Amino acid sequence: MKYVVFIPDGSSDYPVDELDGMTPLQYANTPNIDKLASKGCGGFTNNVPEGLTPGSDVANMSIFGYDPNDFYTGRGPLEAGSMGIETEPTDVIFRCNTITEKDGIMDDFNAGHITSQEAEVLMDALNEYFNEKYEGFKGKFYPGISYRHVFVYSCDNEEDAKFLSNLKTMPPHDIASQNLDENTSGKIDDSWGKDLALEIKNIMIESQEVLKDHEINQKRISEGKKPANMVWLWGQGVTPKLPNFKETYGLDGAVITGVDLLKGIGVFAGLDVIEVPGATGYFDTDYAAKGKYAIDTLKNHDLLFIHVEAPDEAGHAGDIKEKVNAIEQIDKHIVGPVLDFLEGNEYKAAILPDHPTPLSVGTHTRDDVPIIMYSCNKDGDSVAGFNEVDVCEGSIEKQRGCNLVKRLINDDF
Repeated sequence: MKYVVFIPDGSSDYPVDELDGMTPLQYANTPNIDKLASKGCGGFTNNVPEGLTPGSDVANMSIFGYDPNDFYTGRGPLEAGSMGIETEPTDVIFRCNTITEKDGIMDDFNAGHITSQEAEVLMDALNEYFNEKYEGFKGKFYPGISYRHVFVYSCDNEEDAKFLSNLKTMPPHDIASQNLDENTSGKIDDSWGKDLALEIKNIMIESQEVLKDHEINQKRISEGKKPANMVWLWGQGVTPKLPNFKETYGLDGAVITGVDLLKGIGVFAGLDVIEVPGATGYFDTDYAAKGKYAIDTLKNHDLLFIHVEAPDEAGHAGDIKEKVNAIEQIDKHIVGPVLDFLEGNEYKAAILPDHPTPLSVGTHTRDDVPIIMYSCNKDGDSVAGFNEVDVCEGSIEKQRGCNLVKRLINDDF
């Protein structure tokens, strides 16, 4: 038996006037996904437990079969895991965005989607500056992909690590056009007034001294691009401990994604992380390569998670055209070829977003998301399509998102 879970990140949305009152999932031309829907069962699920923020970290941990209430420690640690960063129990790992600051405002949370090559130079410059200025500096910047990086702060003891882990930090994509100082202050969390928190805040502020006049940014400005003139630290925590996926579910699993966050979940779960050339985590990702590598992976794995970030990025950007296009590319180059490969074999499949990223909101919401589940051992309910409207007619009972893998294995839907 083969199992495949398609995750079009952030693809769920609200009705859009420019799409004749339809959502992007309704509007997009998705014959392969619709075929899966016609053979399977539809309904809703929610991958974000109450009390946790609707981030991709929390939501995808649920999809992978782990209850975030039990295992989630922060986004930064997951990304560090994918990068092979070794940490100690007293290390607090932050997600580090390169951002564009303008007049004290979050002008762009991704610095115009700076290239990985440019960002690596900036991370090196930050390490050099802080290590030269402060003897025994306790932090280190690690370059990742595009604007997504990691900062590790080594605390003196576990009490300090717990304090920093619990400090309320704001996801930069949630505070677009907002005042940065107000999002690192007592208005957000009284703890920001304590020395350790102020040190983290000062690292962010001081990063501007390194980055604002850096030759990388001067070149970007001359080319009409937004500069990466500051870093923003958030999503922090200590390294999590996830039960081994195969020991838990009895399946050899793998994950395909262009995003370090999901690679990190895979690493900590003991899944094989499949590196796909051209998988960028953005609109320009190589959809066809993901489809090809997915087929190759399914030849020697029982279960595969296939994640695509592009619909989420389009939602953040408020780009209707790119969101619809991303959904259609997923259908054509990933879902279609994978289902053709599985045709005639025993298999089970699911497709669902991790969370909505509505175009009108520009960030993640807590709303339920549509889901289609298919099993070769189970009759479908003939829902018309995979979208927020058609699945209302489906038979799937809404349960916690972390039950997905177990439900798929046991045909419990």
